[in-house]
Amino acid sequence: MSRRLLTASIAAVAVAVAVVILPFVLDGYHEGIVSDVAIYFIAILGLNILTGYTGQISIGHGAFMMIGGYTTVVMSHDHHTNLIVTLPLAGAITFVCGLLVGVPALRLSGVYLALATFALAVSVPQLPLKFSKFLGGSNGLQTDHTVSHLWLYVVSWSCAAIAFVAGWLLLRGRIGRAFRSVRDSEVAAVSSGVSLPIYKTFAFGVSAAYAGVAGSLFVLATNGFAQPNEFGILLSLKILIGGAVAGLGSLWGLVVGAVFIGLLPQISSSVPFVGPSHGQDVVFGLVVILVMLVLPNGFAGLLARVRTAIKSTPETS
Repeated sequence: MSRRLLTASIAAVAVAVAVVILPFVLDGYHEGIVSDVAIYFIAILGLNILTGYTGQISIGHGAFMMIGGYTTVVMSHDHHTNLIVTLPLAGAITFVCGLLVGVPALRLSGVYLALATFALAVSVPQLPLKFSKFLGGSNGLQTDHTVSHLWLYVVSWSCAAIAFVAGWLLLRGRIGRAFRSVRDSEVAAVSSGVSLPIYKTFAFGVSAAYAGVAGSLFVLATNGFAQPNEFGILLSLKILIGGAVAGLGSLWGLVVGAVFIGLLPQISSSVPFVGPSHGQDVVFGLVVILVMLVLPNGFAGLLARVRTAIKSTPETS
C-alpha cells in the first residue's frame, strides 16, 4: 500500500470513528446540525464529480435537490411510501433529470453553461407555485410523518458513506479517467476514444442523483417539510462555495467543505459586533473571501502542498 493511500485510509477511518462516537456525546439539536454536514457532504460530492472531474460548471444543484426533496414529500404524503425507499427513488428521478439537462448542456461551456444552470436554479423553485394543487404552492408540503434527530443522523451519514465509496470507485476506474481527460482537454479526450456526449451527459446524471438524495435528506431535516423558498439560488451557491472550500477535483477535502457551509452559519449568527439579524450573512461572506484568499485551491490544494513540502524536505542522518 502506498503512503498516500495509507494516509487517506487512516483519515477516512478517523472520520468514521468520529461519526460513530458523536451521537453518544451530542444532544438532539447538535445531532441535527451534524446531520446537515452529511447532507451537504453528499451534495458537494455530486457537484465535485461534475465540476471538479469533468470541468462542467453548475450553479443549479439546488434545483436537483428540490426535485429530490419533493419526490420524498410527494411519495410519503400522497402514497405513504417508506421514507428510506424514497431516497433511492429520489436519486433515480434526479439522475434522469440530470441526463435531460446534460444533453442540451453539451452545446454550452464555461460561463454560458453556468448561466444555463443558474436559470435552472431560478426557474425550478417556481414549479410548486405553478402546480400548487399537487405540490402545495408557496405553503409547501409535508411528509406523512417526521423522524427523530438520531434517525436522521444515522441515515444521512450512512448515505454519505455509501455515496463516498460509490464515488471513489467510480472515479478511480475507467469512467473516472475519462472524466479527467474531458476536464483536461476535450480534444485529447476525443483522440483517445472518449465519447464526449456520453461521458459529459453521464456526469450530469450522476451529479444530479447525488443532489437528489441530498435534497431528500434536506427535506427530512426540516421536519419533512418542503417549501420552494428553501431551494432558492442561495442553496446552489452554498453548495458551490462548499465545493470550492473543499477543493474541486479531489475527494479528500469534502468533509471540510461540508463542515464549512454546515456549521459556519450556526457560529456566525451569534457574532455580536454586527448584530444578530445580519451577523450570519456578514461573517459568512467575510470568511468565504478570507478562505478563498488563503486557500485558492481549497483544502485539498493545501493537502497537496503539504505533501509536496514533506517530499521535498531532505532527510537528515
